[in-house]
Amino acid sequence: MGDRGQQPERSAPRPHPHPPGGPGGAAALVNGILHNGFNPPAPPAPPQLQQRPCGSSSSSSADPRPQPQPQPQPDGPPPLHDSPAKKCRLRRRMDSGRKNRPPFPWFGMDIGGTLVKLVYFEPKDITAEEEQEEVENLKSIRKYLTSNTAYGKTGIRDVHLELKNLTMCGRKGNLHFIRFPSCAMHSFIQMGSEKNFSSLHTTLCATGGGAFKFEEDFRMIADLQLHKLDELDCLIQGLLYVDSIGFNGKPECYYFEKPTDPEQCQKKPYCLDNPYPMLLVNMGSGVSILAVYSKDNYKRVTGTSFGNMMSKEKRDAISKEDLARATLVTITNNIGSIARMCAQNENIDRVVFVGNFLRINMVSMKLLAYAMDFWSKGQLKALFLEHEGYFGAVGALLELFKMTDDQQ
Repeated sequence: MGDRGQQPERSAPRPHPHPPGGPGGAAALVNGILHNGFNPPAPPAPPQLQQRPCGSSSSSSADPRPQPQPQPQPDGPPPLHDSPAKKCRLRRRMDSGRKNRPPFPWFGMDIGGTLVKLVYFEPKDITAEEEQEEVENLKSIRKYLTSNTAYGKTGIRDVHLELKNLTMCGRKGNLHFIRFPSCAMHSFIQMGSEKNFSSLHTTLCATGGGAFKFEEDFRMIADLQLHKLDELDCLIQGLLYVDSIGFNGKPECYYFEKPTDPEQCQKKPYCLDNPYPMLLVNMGSGVSILAVYSKDNYKRVTGTSFGNMMSKEKRDAISKEDLARATLVTITNNIGSIARMCAQNENIDRVVFVGNFLRINMVSMKLLAYAMDFWSKGQLKALFLEHEGYFGAVGALLELFKMTDDQQ
C-alpha cells in the first residue's frame, strides 16, 4: 500500500439442460454423448399396429388403434467416466447462473479527508479447481493483504476488528479492515497499477470526498473506474449490516455504565436490534449529525469542523496557543453538547457515536458519555460501535453486490 449474511440467499432450482438442438447449442451430440456431459434420451419408436396373440380370449383380429408408446425418460446423472474437473466446471456454471456475484477481489473504500478506510473480503471456501484456475495477480493481492498487518510506514490492518466466518453474497470468508492516511493515496493507486488490478476488476465502489478528488488519478494511472456512492447512505447501510451480524459472536454496540464515576465506569454491551429513531454522530475529519428514522429515511441535522487537529502536519504548522484552543476536551464537550441538543429537538433518546476520531480514543468516549449523561440529567446514553470508522467502506462493499444484481 506504499507508505501506507448478509442475508443468506435462497438457492435457485437447478436448471435442466437444453434438449438437443435447443437454445445455445449446448446439447450438440459429440460421439453419442451430449457436449454438456449428459447422455441423450433414446428417440421414441414410430407408432405401430399391435396384434393380439392367437387363442386370446378377445377378438383375434388386429386392433386398429395405435398403442401408447413409452415416453422418453429425463436425462440421467453424468456418466461415471466423466472427469471430476468436468463435473466441477458444470456445477460452477450452474452455480453462477443461480447466484449473481461480482468477480474477486471484493473491496469497499471510504476515502476521507484524513484517512482511507478499506474493507476486503477474503474467501475461505475456494475449491481446488478455483485455486488452480486463479490468476497469479489475484493470488498476489490476497496474499499481500492477508499476510501483512502493516503496509509501508503508515498502512495498518486492524486485526482485532476482523470479522470471521462471514457469509457474503453466498461465499464464506473473513472481512478485513485496513486504513492508511489519505496523503498516501497516490502510492495506493500506483500499487494497483503495478499489480495490474484493472485486469481483475474494472470498477471499484468508493465513497467519501476522496472518491471525487482521486477519480481521475484512478482512471489515468491504474485504468480503474470508481463507482462513487453517497457517503451517508453507505454509513447507515454499513452500520446496520455490521450490527446485524455482530462482532464474532459478541454485540457490536456498547455504552459506559456510570460514566460520571471514574472509578466505577465500565464498558457494557447494548442491544441495538430496534435502533429507530436514533441520532447518529459521525466524527471524522469533520462531524455530521444525522436523525435516522429507518434505513431509508434519515436527514442531516447539523455538523461541525476542528478536525485538522488530528493531522500532525497541521499541528506542527500552528502555535501552541492555537493548539491549546483546540484541546481534546473542548472538542469532545462541544460535540456532546450539540448532539444532546439535536436529540432533544428531534425527540430522540438514542445517540450513537461513530467515526475514526474515536479510534483508540478512550478519553473522548468517556468524555462524551459523561457529557451526555450530565447535560441530559441521566436521560440520554452515549452509544458506541466497535468498528467506529469503517461503516462507510462496508456500505460501499454492499453496494458492489447490489450493482451485480442490477446488471443481471
